[in-house]
Amino acid sequence: MEKVKKELFFCPGRIICKCVCNFALDTMNEKVPIYGSTLDDLRRICEERRMPRFAAGQIARWLYRRRVRGFDAMTDLSAANREILARDFDMGLSDPLRVSVSTDGTKKYLFRTDHGNYVESAYIPDGERATLCVSSQAGCRMGCRFCATGRQGLQHSLSVADILNQIVSLPECDRLTNLVFMGMGEPLDNMENLLPALEILTSDWGFGWSPTRITVSTAGVARNLRRFLDSTSVHLAVSLHNPFHDQRAGIMPVENAWPIAEVVDILRDYDFTHQRRVSFEYIVMSGLNDSPAHVRELCRLLNGIRCRINLIRFHRIPGSPYFSPDREHMEAFRDALTSRGIMTTIRASRGEDIEAACGLLSTSQYTHGGKE
Repeated sequence: MEKVKKELFFCPGRIICKCVCNFALDTMNEKVPIYGSTLDDLRRICEERRMPRFAAGQIARWLYRRRVRGFDAMTDLSAANREILARDFDMGLSDPLRVSVSTDGTKKYLFRTDHGNYVESAYIPDGERATLCVSSQAGCRMGCRFCATGRQGLQHSLSVADILNQIVSLPECDRLTNLVFMGMGEPLDNMENLLPALEILTSDWGFGWSPTRITVSTAGVARNLRRFLDSTSVHLAVSLHNPFHDQRAGIMPVENAWPIAEVVDILRDYDFTHQRRVSFEYIVMSGLNDSPAHVRELCRLLNGIRCRINLIRFHRIPGSPYFSPDREHMEAFRDALTSRGIMTTIRASRGEDIEAACGLLSTSQYTHGGKE
């Protein structure tokens, strides 16, 4: 019996909907992605297929160090074992569907997920530094009022393969120096896939990246924060945006579930005086969160925590009631915080003309599925 599956094919400037007829497959025989498997996962895979235990390390090296895209290339595995892997698994990788290039050199890439939805990631070159802003979910359930991704709502959390695919399928992958999980979605709302992705990125058997090259951002999902801090050594960035409870709740519904004061109290139990850093992201909105009272409350809230505040100019989304202050006011706000002992910087806006700047990523125009 045939089933008809609709797929979206991209050509310059438009999307073509094409019906593809496939014979129904026995779901028990469908292949699953092997990319995104940890070393323990690979050991289980080998054990279940009566492959030698050391083959797990060989497979990991081929996947994450040599970044091959087919089992035939894994030449130190026997032909029989390569056939077994090809029978049961696919690689789980896919090239970007589209790239948009900013006048400042930033590139925004569009990827299709294994659920059939879409995510965007932003590649930001800056001299010898090259940063990739990685997405962790298709959409987001946090509902921040100033964020285009929050308006989109949540379609689904990304698999480990979907997260890593944004990195390894990036044309500029070999140039990357830093990763920031500040794209679409709330990383700590996808812990079951975030932690394995970070393990693969930072393990000797995986990518071998130093944790100091990776920053994970959160709006403040306190229920998962301790687990994240105890399980990883990567940097943390907290989306703060307003130190007053009622005002923050008005723009960030997460405040009602996990107040920023509770998040900060958790952070006080951890040492950020050595290699690991914590920073606070602060989108400045004119007349909303940029007064002397906000400066005083920020200093009170963060007292005793060694941290940095990154000020970000608000990037307006359609229908938004918020506006960004001018440069002079941004600098005065920065200087007021710095004079009170909090290291504060103004982050340069990149990729605004292609909607790749902070708060602008959205794939709602491609999304047809429902929300979780």
